[in-house]
Amino acid sequence: MLSIGAFADLGQVSVRMLRHWDAVGLLPPAHVDAWTGYRSYAAEQLDRLHRIVALRDLGFGIEAVRTLLEEGVAPERLEELLQLHRATVEHEHAVATARLVEVERRITRIQEEQDMTEIEIITKPLQAVRLASLSVVIEQPEETAAHVERIFAEAQGRIEAAGGSLATPIAVYDTDERGMRVTAGYAIDAQVDGLDSVELPAVPLGACAVHLGPMSGIRDTWEALHRGLEARGMRSSGAARELYVRAAPEHDQSAWVTELQVPVVRA
Repeated sequence: MLSIGAFADLGQVSVRMLRHWDAVGLLPPAHVDAWTGYRSYAAEQLDRLHRIVALRDLGFGIEAVRTLLEEGVAPERLEELLQLHRATVEHEHAVATARLVEVERRITRIQEEQDMTEIEIITKPLQAVRLASLSVVIEQPEETAAHVERIFAEAQGRIEAAGGSLATPIAVYDTDERGMRVTAGYAIDAQVDGLDSVELPAVPLGACAVHLGPMSGIRDTWEALHRGLEARGMRSSGAARELYVRAAPEHDQSAWVTELQVPVVRA
């Protein structure tokens, strides 16, 4: 018989791990002293230990290892399981690689600029949203803020006149043959007289950043977001959205919080 320490050394695992595998019933010791509680293992158990270590190194969970050891698996089924596991490992590798690229990018930025003034950009799916809204085509960019404010106010007035309650305000910016088409409204499902019901589709991958404060400075945040996309090897693939997380009080925009959202694809 082998002590737990000697058995752990042979298998190149920790004593703590052997105790855990005993607790979950994966590798009970051959003998446990009734008085001291000391665990002892038989030499024949080393084969099972090696199989467990090999399967765990491949990434199989405890229950999967138990099934593979106790029920046995045909070679074809084992190959299928390994193929599925390979897909998981490849995905995890791709995610880790993307994170490493981002870390390297940030290190380079800090070394070159010695600051962290750039905005934070995250990627996430964008949910489908239905808007009760109005739209306008803007030919002169300097008129954008005034037009957006006007159609938001008009949409708000019609919703309140219909007895509805306001939800999250959202503005959508897309190109039109005549200029920039802006759709602005509120995320409500109900149909409101005089307002268009517009469905914003779900987007599998969106890049998002937060703008704090007045709308007068939001263009700078948008420009920083697009610079960040270029640095990450991404490009815009659809209409941009502004989700106004906090847009009150109207007379003081210093406390406003706006999330900028843009559908993207990897270039």
